[in-house]
Amino acid sequence: MENFERRRDRFALFDAMDSAAVNICFPLALPDFRPWCKAQGLAPFHVLLCAVLRAVLKLENFRYRLLDGEVIRIDRLIPSFTVVNQHNDLNFAQFDWSDDLHEFVARGIAAREQASSMVALNMEYAARTPREAREQVFVTCIPWLAFTSIQHPSFSLAEPDIPSFAWGKFRESANGRLELPFSVQAHHGFVDGFHIHQLAQQVAAELDAMMA
Repeated sequence: MENFERRRDRFALFDAMDSAAVNICFPLALPDFRPWCKAQGLAPFHVLLCAVLRAVLKLENFRYRLLDGEVIRIDRLIPSFTVVNQHNDLNFAQFDWSDDLHEFVARGIAAREQASSMVALNMEYAARTPREAREQVFVTCIPWLAFTSIQHPSFSLAEPDIPSFAWGKFRESANGRLELPFSVQAHHGFVDGFHIHQLAQQVAAELDAMMA
């Protein structure tokens, strides 16, 4: 937590505000990983989800959380994301982490199928301990829209400590790359614009590493 202690005064500044959230939406440039996914038999959404979550774990500022009024640093993530069920209503999918990409994708697809087949809201997350609840980030994908802004819901405006991520419709960019709208919301006491820039770079680096 030495790195956090250097910015505790910044944390105190933003944490005292009615809303401590920073929310930035930007076009995220990525290598076009879709042909590689097709060759590997992997679903592109779940591969990108893995890249985003791996990037989060490598950037300490995105691992800080608030628990019982104290700042903690998580060491693992519980993957979760939103799905659409057969009635076009939102539901939540969660699954256990795997370092193996193929297993990660398989577990993610199984969780998606389970959540999308449910009519009632999946309340699995409600059974987690307060510490376990902090071992996640909120992820949603809106593949139909090239959105330019988004407002993420928050349990508490004063404590937006669990980061929220959203991405939208892919479009082809120059030099064989992809571009997609990407949104990051986090506690400004933990995360600045520079750290969001680092996250964007790390997500692209994770995809490059997967395809190497």
